[in-house]
Parts: sequence; C-alpha cells; structure tokens
Amino acid sequence: MAPPATRPSQGSPEPVEDDTHPALHPSVTNVPVTPGVHLAGHSAYFEPESDQNTKLPFDPENVTPGPQWNANSYFAPKEEAQAGSPTEAAAGARSGEELLRKLSVIKDPTFKQDLADVDPRAAHPALNLSGRVISATFAVPYNLGYSPGNDWELNPRRGTSALFDSFSYLASSSSPWNHTLVGWTGEVKETPGAKAGANIALQPTLNKASAPVPVDGKTPLPHNLQDHGLHIGREDRDRLEKQLERDHGGKIVPVWLVDEWDEKNDEAVLKDQGRWRKYAEHELYTLLHYKQNEPADGRAARKSWADYYRMNKLFADRILEIYKPGDIINIHDFYLLLLPSLLRQRLPNVYVGFFLHVPFPSSEFYRCLSRRKEILEGVLGANMIGFQSFSYSRHFSSCCTRILGFDSSSAGVDAYGAHVAVDVFPIGINAASTQRQAFGDPVIEEKIKGIRAMYPDKKIIVGRDRLDAARGVAQKLEAFEMFLDRYPQWRDKVVLVQVTSPSSVQADKKPEDDERMANKISDLVARINGTYGSLSFTPVRHFPQYLNKEEYFALLRLADVGLITSVRDGMNTTSLEYVICQKENHGPLILSEFSGTAGSLSGALHINPWDTAGVAEAINEALNMTPRQREEQHTKLYKHVVANNVQAWTNNFLKRLMTNLSSFDQSFATPALDRAKLLFQYRQAKKRVFMFDYDGTLTPIVKDPQAAIPSDRVIRTLKTLAADPNNNVWIISGRDQAFLDEWMGHIAELGLSAEHGSFMRHPRTETWENLTEKSDMNWQSEVMEIFQHYTERTQGQ
Repeated sequence: MAPPATRPSQGSPEPVEDDTHPALHPSVTNVPVTPGVHLAGHSAYFEPESDQNTKLPFDPENVTPGPQWNANSYFAPKEEAQAGSPTEAAAGARSGEELLRKLSVIKDPTFKQDLADVDPRAAHPALNLSGRVISATFAVPYNLGYSPGNDWELNPRRGTSALFDSFSYLASSSSPWNHTLVGWTGEVKETPGAKAGANIALQPTLNKASAPVPVDGKTPLPHNLQDHGLHIGREDRDRLEKQLERDHGGKIVPVWLVDEWDEKNDEAVLKDQGRWRKYAEHELYTLLHYKQNEPADGRAARKSWADYYRMNKLFADRILEIYKPGDIINIHDFYLLLLPSLLRQRLPNVYVGFFLHVPFPSSEFYRCLSRRKEILEGVLGANMIGFQSFSYSRHFSSCCTRILGFDSSSAGVDAYGAHVAVDVFPIGINAASTQRQAFGDPVIEEKIKGIRAMYPDKKIIVGRDRLDAARGVAQKLEAFEMFLDRYPQWRDKVVLVQVTSPSSVQADKKPEDDERMANKISDLVARINGTYGSLSFTPVRHFPQYLNKEEYFALLRLADVGLITSVRDGMNTTSLEYVICQKENHGPLILSEFSGTAGSLSGALHINPWDTAGVAEAINEALNMTPRQREEQHTKLYKHVVANNVQAWTNNFLKRLMTNLSSFDQSFATPALDRAKLLFQYRQAKKRVFMFDYDGTLTPIVKDPQAAIPSDRVIRTLKTLAADPNNNVWIISGRDQAFLDEWMGHIAELGLSAEHGSFMRHPRTETWENLTEKSDMNWQSEVMEIFQHYTERTQGQ
C-alpha cells in the first residue's frame, strides 16, 4: 500500500499561561481518589441534576436552514423572519390567535446571552481559537453509490440521527463555529446503472464445467472479478468531495479506507470494505454492552486489531491535512478510541474532545478486553471525555485507576502529567424539528386514522427496537406475557405493537445469529398470540422491518404507553421522540433503568427489564393512570426534552471543553508513545540506548523508600533488554550504590548510575567509579555559604 497522503506542516496553538499545575488544581487535591463512590453521595446509577445552561442563543423555530442530512434533519425551511419588536410582529396578523403566536416568538429583551455562545474566541482569548470545529465520526451521513464518471448517489444513512442533527446545527448560520465533518465513506456500492465490472480489468470467462487449470499450460488462471475490488480514480474521488459540499451544505471530508492503491492509475482499490468495522463492532461493541464472544484462538482478533489501528491512523492523517492551529477536534464513539492519542502524539497542543455514545462497563468487565490498556491510553489523549450518564463516567475513571494506575476523581483523570476532564452530557434530539414533522404532515393524520381503525377501542403499547440482544425485545415480550397472565381484565383490551428493525452492528456477524434472535422473538410472539389471542384479536403485532417516517410518527402519536426495555443502551432517541409525539395524548413512558436516557428522564416509570413481574406491574400502573397523572408526568418529561435538545447538548459540550482547556494547561503533557511506531523503529535500529529512572518508573512511589522493590516482571524485562548486544541499558537513580547493587547488581549487562550520577558502574564490571573525585567540587563551599546565610535569617524554617 502506498503511504498516506502528504501532510502539511504541523502548527500548534500557543500554550496557555497558568501558574497552577493541573495536578495541584483544587478540583483534584480537595477530593479523595475514590472513583467507585460518588463524592456528593448521589446514586451510582443515575447522574445528579445537571446545572448546564440549556438556553439557546437562537430560536430553533426560526433559523437559517442547515444541511439536510437525514429524515429528521435539524432545520426546516425558513418560513418567516424574526420580528424585532411587538409592532413588527403584529404586522400582517389576521386573527387574534395568529397575533398571539407572532408575539410569542419575540426575543426576550431581559435574556443575556453567554459570550461563549456568540463569540467563543472573545470568551476565551488565551486559547487562540480559530473558530473552527472538526468533527470526526466513523462514517459520513450518506450511503454512497458509485458509477464511474458520473455523480455519486447519496442516500441518507440510517441511525445516529441525533448525532447528525448536531453536525447539521454546527454547520448552520445559527452556530458561531465553522464546521468540518470528517468520516469514512462507508461501504461504497456500485449503482445499478454502472456496468458490472466496468472499472475492473477484463478476464477470460471460466466455464464451471471446464478443468480448473488451462489445458495449454500457458494461459493464466482466471481470477474472480470480485478479487480485483472496486477501483475509484482521482477524478471520481474529487467529484465526491465537491458534490458533498455543493449539494448538501457543510463541509464533509471523506476518509478513504482502501485495501491498496493503484499508483500507476492513481486509483483507490476497495475490496473487503467490512474489515474496518470488525474490531469495533465485534470486540468493542460486544464488551461495552456487557457481552462476550465465544472463545477463539485470537488470530482473527489480532488481524482486526491491526485494521482498527490502521483505520484510526488514517483518520489522524486526514485530519492533519486540514487542521489549523486553534481548531477544536471533536471525536465521536467507539470506532475512534485511538484517535485522540494519535493526534496528541503529533500535535501536543491540539484541542480534542471525545464523546462516547454507548455504555462503558465496570472495570471488572472491561478488564476482560485483551487490548484494555491500549484503548484507555488512546482515549486519554483527549482534553475532555464525555459520557451519556454518570455511571458510565464513573466506570471509566475507575478503569483508568485500576488498570493504568492513574489517579482519578469525579472531575477526571490525571494522566501523562496532565488532567483529562471527565464529564456527563446526556444527548438530546432536535425537538423542534421532531414536533414539526410529527404534527405538520397530513399524511400522518391519515396513518393515525388507519391504525386506529385496525385496533378500535384498544389500548396500544408501542415498542420500537433494533434486532439486537442489548435492546431487550425478548424481555419485553416475556413481561407482556406475564402482564396478560396476572391482569386478565386487560385481555382483549390491550395490543402490543412491536417494530423490530435490523441491527446497525453487522461486522463479523453470522447470518444464523440474526436468525436465532428473530426465531426467538417469533416463537414468543406466537406463544403469546396462541395463548391469549383469538380469531378476532391478536394481542401482539410484530413488524420485523423499517418504518417510513409517517408510519413511525403516527405510531408514537397514537400510543397509549411507550415501552422500552433495553438491557444495555447508550442513547435511546425513541424515548425522547415518544415524549415529543405525546404532546396531546400524554401517554406514560416505561423506560429501562439500563438505558442511557434513564438518568435524565426522571419523570418516566423506570423498570428493571430482567424483573419480568416488575415490568408487568409497571404496564398495569401506566394503563391505570388518571388523565391528571398522565399530564403531570408528561409535562415534566416534555419540558426536559425540549430544553435539553441536541443544540443545547452541542453548545454545552463545547463550552465545557473550552472551560477545561482554559483551566488546565496540557502543553507540557507527555503523550503516550505510539507503540507500533516505537516497535518499528526499535527493530530498524542497530544501536539502542535505554535509560531508566528507578523510583516512579521501575517501581511505584511509596512512603517507605526501602519498600520500593522491583517486581519479577521488571527484572525479567531488564534482563531481556540487556542481553541483546545491540542494547545499552542504564539505571539512573538517586539511590546509593549499595541499594542498586542489592536489587540490580546481579544483572551484569546493566549499567548503574547512583546518587544522581556521582557514582557509575559500567556494564559487565563490578567496580564503582567515583566521579566526584575527578570533578572540581570547589563550588560546594560557595553554595554552603549561601545556604547558611538564609538559614540564619529564617529561623525555624
């Protein structure tokens, strides 16, 4: 493979002057390092009430359109301008109702905007911000269709709508930032209009009935066309970048993850495009959701890890091509956990924020990951790390302490000489756009009437999940079965409409895995319908498919109860969209306590999906709520979802990041070494010198100096290094000769330096050389006079 694209010269922002060392900051020194317990006494499972400012510096209903990246895009077309005074607002009103509506959208003159919302550079002048945000996400918001020489086909990518809405907001004129989105192209598909194999070298056809080897012995064996992959030339690649920016607004920079480069024709060759997902989705996603894979020999995991590292490296190369000093780089999710450190190694002063959109498990589970240290070291290259809930942030800090040995607190982790902030930012949805779409389309009204006609006089419970064991669909069905068994008065009066769409995680997944899960769900549905159904009524209606936007919003609007039973979940936008769609109906929300939104949606009925009887009881409670109880519960949820929308989440994350950047100077931090690069250079070098400090390097810092004894592993490692004739290994310490002789003297190949270089013992010798005897030590008398002078004048000190 050809080397990555050329990189520009790497600048870096000026360091921030600060007299306080990050490790001595009050947020670190005033609290004990006990990551397993919340310092304020709050629950370990639900984060405390957030004091984040959710007031937006603009009206989401009246803004300039941004990029239309998905069906639930952040902005709808602008309809009318913002009035600046009551007189302007009242102009053109044709009725009292319209007059009140126009007056209600006038800006509050008493509201004072946060300077960071309007001009971040003015709010934080010491950071020398460029005013630009680079967002790195795994894939661009489109599924790409390719036809050589033609425009690319761009279809909205399903899933992660809240994240794409955040990017859309940053790219709009309502945001004070200039935004660039960096993401993989995703699996590129040839469009139906393209000639099959048009960009592939023609090969002679192979008759399946013929011999596998040509009979003349000269003609080369034909290869499968698929082995040659998809060839994409420079003009087509450039056309994609221009098309993304021209047609859809907002700058999008694609990352090309290729199997090889055809340097002669300047073509990217794509073959096994799914390889880039394998480690993230098969290893990381599984473990982060408290699941484990079947035992294996590890060869596939090593190969997928190499691809994962290479992918993160190519992301870093691409970002460095467009990076300018003062840019803020926001990195999203578990696909790019190594990227913060890879950037920090090459740009020590870079501003990096990282947000994990999925759960983070406890240290007892996380340490089962074979690459546990590399993953933690990778993400700790960020200045700030954000999580969906407090328990996830607590687990992360605990892992950094128990696996890497770093000090941590509720404020963050002290790693590599710097403070990495750790905080909680529950993500929201585009509430204004969701409400506009759910209530502004006459097609949805027709859908509601049609669905109601299907279930007349029935209470409708709605569930919408992906076909994934972590979504808890099986637990939901089992709980509904128990509900019908324990509460017979509801039989023939309640229907569960369950929509199950394909899983977003497909890498390295066997077809039988999905089939097994689908069969289990089908068996449960058949059992419930066979026991409690009849010829005229079916208690469970299961739809294993994607819904279009109109059907989806119609279901959420007419539902009497929303039921979400995730067993592990980072962000569940269905719960938030359900709250918005229930503006008129006020249907209760039953929400799993293991969902990432549970901590922020305190007004919902929280359930443990593993407690089948408890879920059945919650369903009965929700159905028996009085209209007043339903309205009170919904009002609380609705206010939270509207206030804590995706725009507020984006602003709060960036403002907190800038605050941490201003508070903690990381310009002197020592980033973790790139191990792959280190090993490569080690193997290439013919002569190598290793110099190790003793206390704090080979042994931990302890109260009793005599207790600082090297471990067997350290001794074995030093012996191995020193045994290589190309290595020169030294121990440099303030310890005396006797101590170093006692613990290191038996390794003849080691060089020892005692008392800060005053005494030296060269490799393969037993004699200590006193360097002070050969040096001019007359300076000591002058220094002692100075010490004595101040000692006499500062008595007791």
